[in-house]
Amino acid sequence: MPAAHKITAMHYALNLRTFFYSHYFYLGLRFAAGLVGVTLFTLQFASLETAMTVCIGALCTALMDMPSPLRHKFNEMSASVLLCSAVTLLISLCAPLHWLLMTMLVAISFLACMMIVYGKKSMPLQLATLFIMTMSMEHAMTASQAFIHTGLFTLGALAYLAYAMGISWLLRHRIKQQVLAEALFELAAYIDIKADFYDTRYNLSEQFNKLVRHQSLLADRQQAARDLILRSHLNRKDAIVVQTHVCMLDLYELILSTHTDYAQLRLHLADSPVLKTLHDLAYKAARDIESVAYDVTRDKPSYPEISYDTELAAVETELAVLQQRISEGKPAQEALAVLRAQRNKIRAIIQMIGELHAASQKVADSTPFWVDADMGPFLSQQKYELRMILSHLRLGSPIFRFSLRVAMAITAGLAVAAWLPYAAHSYWIVLTIVIILKPSFSMTKQRRSDRIVGTVIGCVITALIIQYLNYPAAILGFLILATVATPTFIYLRYRYAAIAVSVMILLQMHLIAPGNHDLIVERLVDTFVGAAVATAFSFVLANWEYQSLPRLVNEVLSVSLRYMQASADLLQGKGSDDFAYRIERKRLMDSLAALNSALVRMLDEPASKQRAVEDINLFIVQNYLLVAHVAALRAIVRRHVKEIPQQALNAMLEDSHAQVSDILQRAISKGKGQPTEPPNGARQAPVRHVSAASNAGHDDNTSWSGWPLVQRRVRLLQADAAKIVVHSAAILRDIK
Repeated sequence: MPAAHKITAMHYALNLRTFFYSHYFYLGLRFAAGLVGVTLFTLQFASLETAMTVCIGALCTALMDMPSPLRHKFNEMSASVLLCSAVTLLISLCAPLHWLLMTMLVAISFLACMMIVYGKKSMPLQLATLFIMTMSMEHAMTASQAFIHTGLFTLGALAYLAYAMGISWLLRHRIKQQVLAEALFELAAYIDIKADFYDTRYNLSEQFNKLVRHQSLLADRQQAARDLILRSHLNRKDAIVVQTHVCMLDLYELILSTHTDYAQLRLHLADSPVLKTLHDLAYKAARDIESVAYDVTRDKPSYPEISYDTELAAVETELAVLQQRISEGKPAQEALAVLRAQRNKIRAIIQMIGELHAASQKVADSTPFWVDADMGPFLSQQKYELRMILSHLRLGSPIFRFSLRVAMAITAGLAVAAWLPYAAHSYWIVLTIVIILKPSFSMTKQRRSDRIVGTVIGCVITALIIQYLNYPAAILGFLILATVATPTFIYLRYRYAAIAVSVMILLQMHLIAPGNHDLIVERLVDTFVGAAVATAFSFVLANWEYQSLPRLVNEVLSVSLRYMQASADLLQGKGSDDFAYRIERKRLMDSLAALNSALVRMLDEPASKQRAVEDINLFIVQNYLLVAHVAALRAIVRRHVKEIPQQALNAMLEDSHAQVSDILQRAISKGKGQPTEPPNGARQAPVRHVSAASNAGHDDNTSWSGWPLVQRRVRLLQADAAKIVVHSAAILRDIK
């Protein structure tokens, strides 16, 4: 394998080889160039104070500068301009009256937090609103000054909006490539985890948990790619990105199908070097996918450079050895069947990776999957309606409780700032509170740690710069570097962003007021005060993750039932294409990712607030296995397409689907508290159905070699579906 294609296990964008091609670095450059450019341009015609006001306006708009379709980006950034300008004017007008200012700060904090009902996309807008609120609260102005100040702020915001839209239009295809490449890198990391299933040093249960955890991240990256790529693909360059994206999704399904009984594989082949060979094949496949991703980031066609011949030959040798053992009367049938199945799947994956390379090279004649299809179900739907906020104005709503929590915390932070014996900067305390305090306890805990550590390191770095490198050119250089690093790492490693933003703001303050020798110490104290207030209020009206588990579990069950229906129709050839199946598979993966994220967050909460951890984990695993079994069945059907006894196979699949649907429906009914008959026969029925279908095939004088594989997968599918009922019931019982 060429050394150039070896990438370490760290996040791809933290590796120097790929960092400078990632959209994170591009975002940092775009952000810094826009802010510095707007500020320097303003300085040519106005004072430093005016330039800083314009810069703050550009900064608030820049917080909304994320990879998005152009129309969505314009709407999101325009909303930021309008909302932040309104907040700036309102706070500036209220500043002379202290009681009115305090009232408006609390009210705006509450309303800004309520905006998160609109989902993840609204989080930067919430932050921008709270940021400009805190930055405006320290300046007492007359009414005319407030309007002038707001006008300058809006001017900076509009300037950055125009700049960002122009750059995004020029780089619209490049951004699609970068987001697609990120999904490919995460897919390669996913295969790296699967490779370790063949390594006996790794515990299978722990490894599978790790795999399912990473699947949530992979689902998020794939959705980001869908949202950007599938909304518009108008030219030949876009067509290449589209076909590469489609090929990536097909490859992902093949990878899912490789799941097998790894315990049996290890047991039967423990003394054979073939386990290491399988590990090496998977590792090479991951590097091969990374090479595609790397070439995509560089806007280059990708060509295969990795050879699998040695490993595939070793697998064939082991198969021959096992076949010889069977000929000699030694028990090796199970090992032979499992290894042969893995060999076939790995060959299919290698072939698909070859198609992935080819997809990046030229535009295909057609992309039948997209013809006359509505892409809406594959895309994130964003609706901004007032009734969504109104529907959450109740104490039982987690978002309403979070908004109250933030409003109370800011009130307490302002009170503490007023009582401190030194000249506290209340806006810094408030800013620390709004940055740390998040909707969930685990997010607050992580953000608190990152904020404190990042601020301390940032203050130390700033102190060293001021002490030893206190030259205008050096300070300007560090300021620009910190400005680039802040947005680069804000979605990648927030702790690094906290370091950068501390350096950036402290150096700006040093340039504006160079005589303040207590600047760094005061900021440290304010940060610790804000962190303490945020920590205390993280327990007030808290939303514990276990409270949302019944809804998330029932959602997984409902989507899983629809997925099984779509997969049954697909396997039986009832549709002209796999469009409906793809939609339901995506929805199931999304619902599993949401439940998995809740589980991960719950593990960061106090032990007394954790519920049914093991059963939730197993519930996620069993649903994931349903997808893996269906993917395996689909791979078998594709591999034997010319020799399938379709009528007999359909009879088996129809019976299997009826059994699995009945099992899942029972679980859904239990979740809703409806009486159900106990599914005692659920584990016995699959054997009866499989046997009946198999006999039907033989009665038709068919001798299809795929029967044992299909029968085994159907049995596993039904057994795992039965386990879902057990775990879902245990989860609901434990929560109560």
